[in-house]
Amino acid sequence: MELAKIVEILEEIAPPELAEDFDEGRIGLILDLENDVQKIAVALDANAYVLEKAAEIRADLLITHHTLIFRPVNIISKPLATSLRLALENGISLYSMHTNYDRAKGGINDVLAARLGLRNVEEVEMGRIGEIDPCSSAELAARVSEYLRTPIMYAGEKEEVRRVMVYGGCGFRNEYLQIARERGAEAFVSSELKHDVLRSNGDLCLIDATHYATENPGMEALCPRLRELLGLEVEFIEQPSGLKAIPWG
Repeated sequence: MELAKIVEILEEIAPPELAEDFDEGRIGLILDLENDVQKIAVALDANAYVLEKAAEIRADLLITHHTLIFRPVNIISKPLATSLRLALENGISLYSMHTNYDRAKGGINDVLAARLGLRNVEEVEMGRIGEIDPCSSAELAARVSEYLRTPIMYAGEKEEVRRVMVYGGCGFRNEYLQIARERGAEAFVSSELKHDVLRSNGDLCLIDATHYATENPGMEALCPRLRELLGLEVEFIEQPSGLKAIPWG
């Protein structure tokens, strides 16, 4: 299938106009080899590990959430050079769908909400808010760890949580915490919880489920959609996180 046709379909799934301003010039077809695509690989990141796997399965196109090059490049580092070499030598075009896929229907945050069993889900900015059966914050944290298959950290003990906000990626920012409060959420699931947010929070249960684990399900869920829409082979590449939980005490 022509690469241009695949790009059209990807832009229907996650329209570029949904992206945050900082994504301008960083999403879409970031390496265009104008190749005929017979097999697609999908992953969260376009790093050397993923590109090696994409080359092994003879993928012609790699679709990722995070772009290979996010900031302007003045010096090409060895990791970047390795990734570019793998892509070019193996004829792998690269397509990135970032904050536009966060916001899109059926994208990162919709999949995260579904994976955690949220009901009556509402869209809020980049995240989603939904209802769960009442449980304690400790029970919810354990459930998040199980459903996302990841170590977690959490803060904020609550006897009963009914409404949860989710935000794939680094969503622990004051503006999003305020939205969670205003919309009646008792818990917020995201990643990259920083000290200043933790100390100034006070009233929400905050569950840090890692950047990878909160976004990876959305990319995995993209694969069956693409198989159905394109009629091509689409393979998901899982990346080992390397994270391990060690009990304290």
